[in-house]
Amino acid sequence: MAVYRRTARPRFVLLLLVLSALTLVTIDTRAGGSGVIGQIRAKAHDAFAPVQDATHSALRPVGNFFTGVVHYGELKSENARLRDELAKVRGQQLQAADAQRELQLLLDQQHLDFVGNIPTVAAQVVDTSSSNFELSVQVNRGTSSGVAAGMPVVAAAGLVGRVVEVSAKRATVLLLTDPTFSVGVRLTANGDTGVANGRGRDNPMTIDLVPPNTRLNHGDVLLTSGLQLERFPKGIPVGRVDAVKQQPGALQEDVTMNPIVDLSRLEFVQVLQWSPQ
Repeated sequence: MAVYRRTARPRFVLLLLVLSALTLVTIDTRAGGSGVIGQIRAKAHDAFAPVQDATHSALRPVGNFFTGVVHYGELKSENARLRDELAKVRGQQLQAADAQRELQLLLDQQHLDFVGNIPTVAAQVVDTSSSNFELSVQVNRGTSSGVAAGMPVVAAAGLVGRVVEVSAKRATVLLLTDPTFSVGVRLTANGDTGVANGRGRDNPMTIDLVPPNTRLNHGDVLLTSGLQLERFPKGIPVGRVDAVKQQPGALQEDVTMNPIVDLSRLEFVQVLQWSPQ
C-alpha cells in the first residue's frame, strides 16, 4: 500500500513569497514611497480619485442639509434679531425726521413780521374739537403762562383764531372758520375794508360789506383791518380771495375767501398777548 507524503515544497514557496513581500515593503518605505509599491499605490489613488470626487459631490448637499437642520434655530434667532435692529434704526430715523420737522415749524414762528413788538406765548395743539357745532383746538398753555380769554392766536402763515376759554394749563382756541367767528379785513388791492365770517369746516369764508365794483382777483390777500375796537391787531394775514361775483343791483360784492393757514394741520401756534385798544 502506497503512503502519500506531503512534501515541504509548498511551505518553502509560501515562505519565499512572504519574505519577498516584506523585502519589497521595506525597500519602498526606505525609498520614501518612490519604489514599486509606491508606484502601485499612486496608480491606485489615481484610479479611485474620480470615484471619491463623485462621492463627495453627491454627499455634500446631504451634509449641508444636516448642518442647516442643526443650526436652523440659531439662524432663525439671528434673522429675528437683525430684523428688530433694522426696525429700530428705521424708527429712530423717522423720529429724527419728525423732530427736525417740528423744530423747523417752531423756527418759522420765531420771527413773524406781522406780529411786530407784541409779546407772544408759544403753544402746542394738544386736542381738536370733535363737535360739529364748534370748530376749535386746545393748546397746552393757560393763565400760568400769561394766556387770557380774547387773545388772538396765529401761526407762521397768519391768523388762526382767538382764545375763548382758559384754565391754568390749557386754553381753547376758536378757529376762524367757526360759524360764530368774524374778523374785520382790509383788501390789499385797494385798501377797502370788509368783514370775514366763518361758515364751518371745509367751507370758504364770506366777505361782507365789500362795495360794488371793487376790483378783486382770485388769490388776493386779505389782512386784519385793525380798526378801533377790533379784536385783532392790524396787518395779520387772514386769507386769499377764492371767488368774486357781482349780482345786478346788489349793494355789495359777493366775495368768498379761504383761510391762509391750513387749519387741518395745526401743531404749533403763537398766542398774542394783545387786547383791543
